[in-house]
Amino acid sequence: MKQILSFVTVLMVFSASAQSLPKPPEIQKAFTLGTRSEDGRPGKNYWQNRARYTITVTATPPDRTIRGHEDITYINNSPDALKELVLKLFLNIHKQGAPRMGPAGKDYLTNGTIIDSVSVNGKAVAWTNSPNTFTVATLPLPEPLAAHDSLQLSFAWHYEISLQSNREGMIDSTSYYLAYIYPRIAVYDDYNGWDTTPFNDALEFYSDFNDYTLNVQVPKNYLVWATGTLTNAPAVLQPAFLQKFQQSFTTNDVIRVVTPQDLAAKNVTTQNDLNTWQFTSKNIPDVALGLSDHYVWDAGSVVVDKTTGRRATVNAAYNDTASDYHYMVSFGKQSLDFLSNNWPGVPYPYEKTSVFQGVADMEYPMMVNDNSFADTTFAKFVVMHEIAHTYMPFYMGINETQYGFMDEGWATTFEYLFNTDKMGKASASDFYKQFRVQGWLRAIAQGAEQPILTPGTELQGFTLGDNEYGKPSLGYLAAKELLGDALFKKALQEYMARWNGKHPIPWDFFNSINNAAGRNLNWFWNRWFFTNNHIDLAVKQVRTAGGLTTVVVQNNGGMPAPFDVVVTYANGKTASFHQTPAVWQNAEKEATIKVKTTGPVRSVKLEGGIFMDANPKDNEWKK
Repeated sequence: MKQILSFVTVLMVFSASAQSLPKPPEIQKAFTLGTRSEDGRPGKNYWQNRARYTITVTATPPDRTIRGHEDITYINNSPDALKELVLKLFLNIHKQGAPRMGPAGKDYLTNGTIIDSVSVNGKAVAWTNSPNTFTVATLPLPEPLAAHDSLQLSFAWHYEISLQSNREGMIDSTSYYLAYIYPRIAVYDDYNGWDTTPFNDALEFYSDFNDYTLNVQVPKNYLVWATGTLTNAPAVLQPAFLQKFQQSFTTNDVIRVVTPQDLAAKNVTTQNDLNTWQFTSKNIPDVALGLSDHYVWDAGSVVVDKTTGRRATVNAAYNDTASDYHYMVSFGKQSLDFLSNNWPGVPYPYEKTSVFQGVADMEYPMMVNDNSFADTTFAKFVVMHEIAHTYMPFYMGINETQYGFMDEGWATTFEYLFNTDKMGKASASDFYKQFRVQGWLRAIAQGAEQPILTPGTELQGFTLGDNEYGKPSLGYLAAKELLGDALFKKALQEYMARWNGKHPIPWDFFNSINNAAGRNLNWFWNRWFFTNNHIDLAVKQVRTAGGLTTVVVQNNGGMPAPFDVVVTYANGKTASFHQTPAVWQNAEKEATIKVKTTGPVRSVKLEGGIFMDANPKDNEWKK
């Protein structure tokens, strides 16, 4: 709370004309200690903790009890001795009385996670399943964990899967989506110490990069899709289906690995009472899985690194009645191709992604849990957005709870650029304005806008959504216009190269872009991200003389947004003159634009496109 209050105070006293980026004391301390650097690189003293998890989880639908056991090696790379560990128990959000952003019906509520046993370095320690323990818990250590040392933990636990599926839960009586299921060690970082922020079922997550071995035990005839490499496919799939599964790794075609007829014949999996599906993954922030005895399975692959020819596979798991999912592998392949080769232009970093039919429209490492939609165009848009999250926050270990704009804003930006490529600029812009910008206009009209840098824990409702999705996306797109596509992409890729597998904060992003682009853009970052500015331009004055038209544009909202000056001549013809945000660098409130015109001017209008104006009534001058 202290950090949040100091953060808000910094924003309140900040002057938008300053050329340095304001920092709360806790953030400044990280730069002083050398864990972060002003050039945007990780500091010479940067560190982060990590762990190795071996998890075994058993699910036997329609039984709702999920049982798990895990062994954890936790490595303390910090300079501090840790007297306790902070745990995240996300499924306690289902407990009666848990603080959450929104009501909970009876189908949502459960008893949460019940921890059956805990041991530290092989010795049992006491644990009480208190009704007042929700999503954050503390585990005192018998002895402090010294700096640069490690310890071993073991947990056994069980929980009852919620009947109301959202980010996780029961899809139907024999289809489950299991996420956030295991007790995990919270992030201990260089600027905030332990992350003790409760999960409220609205804000998202902050996780360390870990290595995982995930063993999933399910009855025969159940299929499992999960984060990581399926290391024992021959042990769980019958030979014919194993062959089709392996074929999907190398083909451009969509392979129907398992059909409705195959499911009906009950001959897909090895016929043990329980099969153990094993998945392994390294240097990722989380794992999730879906299972079903009646979901079909499609798969195919696409080249994501044209230099090496490396492919990534897209799996789709769904009820065969979901017509849009019959195209899902194709949608996923288009998404991976665009993300890898266009924006951000960084090869997809994992071997696969799996799209599981659920209800959340939610991302997980190498996994997507998406609704089915009647409109296949909308289905493609949704799955692309969720797959785009691979880069932020999974490849880049962002604190989504505090800085959700660092991942949702980017997924929204990549989604717009993808739609522009697939739908054309006009349709993509209409789509973007409808779903991503108009909500901000409503917030402006109600005086409810807040600086994007406001911590997510201090926001709610449409203000939270605006600050995480549309507003920052517009800011990133405005920066793209300011620098030009080539330089902006170069700087973005440099930021990603420096910080993937680490925990960047907003200052790391701003500083890295400045450094990689060779431009001090603090004037731009300040106005877009540290103030409650908005887009509201007005034509103040127009003068024409000798083939030159001078337009004085007033920036009532203070935001350095791009715009077009559209001149209409007396003969009805028009000419458009594009202005990048650079016009506002030295003219925060008023800019004078001079354009060459070829005849008598009848009117001048400002058009922002996706940069929608809060008050368009004063955007036009008529002679």
